[in-house]
Amino acid sequence: MAAAENLGTFRDTVRALLDIRTWVALDMDEDGRVLAAHDDLGSLQLVEIAPDGSTTALTNLPSRCQGRYVPGRRQVLVEHDTGGDEKWQISLLDLSARRDAPAGLDDLTPVVSDADHMNVLHDVTKTSLIYSTNRRNEVDMDIVVRDLDSGDETVLFDDGGYVALTSVSHDESSVAVTALSLQPHGTVVSLAGPLGSGALTDPEEHAQHSVSGWALGDAGLVVASDHERDFRAVHHLALDGTFRILVEADDHDLDVKLSRDGTSMVVCHHVDGLDTFAVHESDGAHRVDVDLPPVVPVSIRWAPDGSRFVLTAMTPTDPGSILSVDARTGAVTHLVDGRAVLPDDLRDRLVTPTVHRVPTADGEQVPCFRYPGAAGSSVAGASVVHLHGGPEAEAARIFSPVMQALALTGFDVLVPNVRGSAGYGKRWVSLDDLELRLDSVADLGAIHDWLPTLGLDPARSSLWGGSYGGYMVLAGVAMQPQRWAAGVDIVGISSLVTFLENTSGYRRAYREREYGFLDRHHDFLVKASPITYLDDMVAPLFVIHGANDPRVPLSEAEQIKAALDAKGVDCELRVYHDEGHGLAKRANRLDAYPDAIAFLVKHLHKVVEP
Repeated sequence: MAAAENLGTFRDTVRALLDIRTWVALDMDEDGRVLAAHDDLGSLQLVEIAPDGSTTALTNLPSRCQGRYVPGRRQVLVEHDTGGDEKWQISLLDLSARRDAPAGLDDLTPVVSDADHMNVLHDVTKTSLIYSTNRRNEVDMDIVVRDLDSGDETVLFDDGGYVALTSVSHDESSVAVTALSLQPHGTVVSLAGPLGSGALTDPEEHAQHSVSGWALGDAGLVVASDHERDFRAVHHLALDGTFRILVEADDHDLDVKLSRDGTSMVVCHHVDGLDTFAVHESDGAHRVDVDLPPVVPVSIRWAPDGSRFVLTAMTPTDPGSILSVDARTGAVTHLVDGRAVLPDDLRDRLVTPTVHRVPTADGEQVPCFRYPGAAGSSVAGASVVHLHGGPEAEAARIFSPVMQALALTGFDVLVPNVRGSAGYGKRWVSLDDLELRLDSVADLGAIHDWLPTLGLDPARSSLWGGSYGGYMVLAGVAMQPQRWAAGVDIVGISSLVTFLENTSGYRRAYREREYGFLDRHHDFLVKASPITYLDDMVAPLFVIHGANDPRVPLSEAEQIKAALDAKGVDCELRVYHDEGHGLAKRANRLDAYPDAIAFLVKHLHKVVEP
């Protein structure tokens, strides 16, 4: 094998890719310091970047964490869970205290300590912490304001539902709440406080609104929304519920991040999994383009005075650079160069995907990214269809160690946004709702039919996916058994019925809105469940699951493993007892993913006749 990896040593390449440090910017303080996180210690831990570019490691906790600065104080509020259980706790880290090593759990001061419930940090002001919690009834997320000095708490919002975002008004009297509605792809914006109370948007509208912040003078909100349109635009939402478009595009989605002072906003133009950026005044005027090629915006965080923002930018060949952007000029300064950590022998070999549209039998076009495989290996001509989670999410053109490892091993990697994916307008994201679920599974068949046009062997194609992508893997090998030669299922759903019966209470209603309600759609949920087609399943499976998964219970993996074992189908199950919904720890990724790729090599390599 000349140009490609020698399969006897491909594990070294996989491990090198998984060892690459990833960064994300979390906040910026008044003095220009950036609170960030990277995974050098095995999971995402807090790091501070000084204005001169020097870095200081802040935490070394047993599990991943994230955080926010407390304005005006040398303190950070840290959000952390245990073993991936997503029961977030909130603690205080005093940055003025001298330490010889990054802070452990014993160095944190508990602020919200309630290990039986989910407590999510939403916002921080000079005096208060704003967080959501499901402690009242295990299901609904209430919004609580906690005084940082006295510890006094006020429940500001308890209208029920799953809260996704909050935004505090400039006078700190009121909070805008973005919560999931019971409409697929739907959210509702509500107000709590003197500036307004109750729903500001129609809970029955089939629309998704995302509040970015309060407009100047607290006279309204700046939101990204597909209200009465297919693609998301930037709107001003008045306190009487009236929408007014500030920035729009007719053929792609926009997102927006408003500065904390409400004077400026960065508008993200999203096309085929990458974004370009422009800075506008808060009324939508005076556009300044950001001097940056298209990237994936992992995070955007504004400086308190609105003079600049920090952007975590990722591409397929950049694991995450942190950039400082001048809001007046659009000029970009690198704070962290993500490509600097790439090993020399890998930097120039990483694969940039091409963009395609896959035709379907009913006339649709499925967006798809192709990472061509390295030539010359025994798996050349074989392919892996990599499926994103969600389902109302998308595959962006990110840096993925797994996709790169598969491509360098010799597999062609195809990354589709099947119908039901976000990023391509309201119509496309709605094409798999409820009884349309199996239309998205049918898209897998269209992709398989398309393989020969790329010169790929349809007899040696496999599926790989996590969460909802894991469901799609299982659905593909179960409902299209003659098409797929193998599958890798990560925290996937094998039965929509048992999944809905056993998932966490705070998630069930919002998963039912997408998949179907147990009391109304039971027969269809059975029809759409992979395990229903167990007798047809013949493809070997590699299954990965976290024992603490609060979203897709471990039982979903255990029941498919038991069923395939009984049939004599090759099925390997890896359970990680310190993980939740996916693998957050590098050690576990290093254990699971090289073996998963080796599993596909074993089943998809081309046998050369002597």
